[in-house]
Amino acid sequence: MTVKELRLVVTADDYEEAVAFYRDVLGLPERASYSSEDGRVTILEVERATLEIADPGQADYTDAVEVGRRVAGKYRVAFEVEDSAATTQKLAEAGATVIAEPTRTPWNSLNARLETPGGIQLTLFTELDLKQA
Repeated sequence: MTVKELRLVVTADDYEEAVAFYRDVLGLPERASYSSEDGRVTILEVERATLEIADPGQADYTDAVEVGRRVAGKYRVAFEVEDSAATTQKLAEAGATVIAEPTRTPWNSLNARLETPGGIQLTLFTELDLKQA
């Protein structure tokens, strides 16, 4: 058995706002979109997907590093971006709420935490050069 794709499915009360946020502001390319009498769906691409599984202690630690306190639920979406500070500002201007500004982590990345329109917690991270460590 081989898993070929990881697909995160988000049910958004404001479909147009969510599509605009992820496709137009964050810049995820649209692979396909479909509509019927029953509803609409848009499939957006990312270069790579991973599934990260953490125990409660690690989740507490990650929240403490990125935000200063436990704030995430069982699920949080993380996107690696070229510039987490600039992307945080861009997404905030588009309606995301900044929970924590970009913070250098012990694992040498610059991480920011936001809540997107629709209530999804989002980590933006930029891997830093070893020279900056």
